[in-house]
Amino acid sequence: MSEARATGVLLVNLGTPDAPTPAAVRRYLREFLWDPRVVQIPRPLWWLILNFAILPFRPAKAARKYATIWREDGSPLRVYLGRQVQLLRGYLGEQLGRPVPVAGAMRYGKPSIATGLGELAARECVRIVVLPLYPQYAGSTTGSSKDAVARALNKMRPAPTLKWVEDFHAHPAYVKAIAKNVNEYWMKHGRPDRLVMSFHGLPRAVVAAGDPYERQCRESARLIATELGWNDARTIVSFQSRFGAQEWLQPYTAQTLAALGRDGTARVDVICPGFAADCLETLEEIAQEGRDTFRKAGGKEFHYIPTTNDTPSWMTAIATIVTENL
Repeated sequence: MSEARATGVLLVNLGTPDAPTPAAVRRYLREFLWDPRVVQIPRPLWWLILNFAILPFRPAKAARKYATIWREDGSPLRVYLGRQVQLLRGYLGEQLGRPVPVAGAMRYGKPSIATGLGELAARECVRIVVLPLYPQYAGSTTGSSKDAVARALNKMRPAPTLKWVEDFHAHPAYVKAIAKNVNEYWMKHGRPDRLVMSFHGLPRAVVAAGDPYERQCRESARLIATELGWNDARTIVSFQSRFGAQEWLQPYTAQTLAALGRDGTARVDVICPGFAADCLETLEEIAQEGRDTFRKAGGKEFHYIPTTNDTPSWMTAIATIVTENL
């Protein structure tokens, strides 16, 4: 076994349906929502709610939303994960002067974490750096990914040694990549009156129980705003994608955009620095629904700015973080 083949990298993102159809979305939601890290309700009660109140109705509505963002080459999240894997191989090979096996996986859906680990094992990797593509740690994302990796490792003989990247919310390369992509957009399109940094939400009770997610989101926002020279009242932090009736982290993004519209804000720009790739939550919930909410409330100009995906700045940041952990 050569040293060049000894260490591999696994990039893990959340997941996506295989197609924008009710059947495919139902399969995805069943796996996603049954994870006790995602929904912390007693299993018997949640089984009834999931199977009789959610899965019979929600997939059709969600499928219509997925259809509005679906590309000819598939789900944006899966497409970008594939590009990130390919580009990272090139970045690492150029930096290290040798090939480094890189695989991609989804926590829910395909390719599975077991598949990704198996791909690296087939490349004779005895050590694997696992990078969950969530800049901020949450038990429902990074923690759940660790659960899935542990289950997959139990079936591998011999199991590789792992090095986890728990989070990178304050890493200088991450902060500079987000700010650089925003600045490049502003150079072409001008600057807004308000910049909204929208992060995925989390139930307030989960944070109260000790999850560091909110603190890390706000620290990321502060660092990015400082890098932009916008760490003042022009920048607003909010949280999106609320699910269910319980209280989630506030302020909510939709309410924030509506309030800015009612205030007559001429232009709002929104970025989502907690997402490593564009997906339903950024392309549909923010770029479409968020725009409509802002404009219907009286706002004028709305811009959603992609800050990650396969941009050179983002890939440089990912390569830097991975290299430090190799």
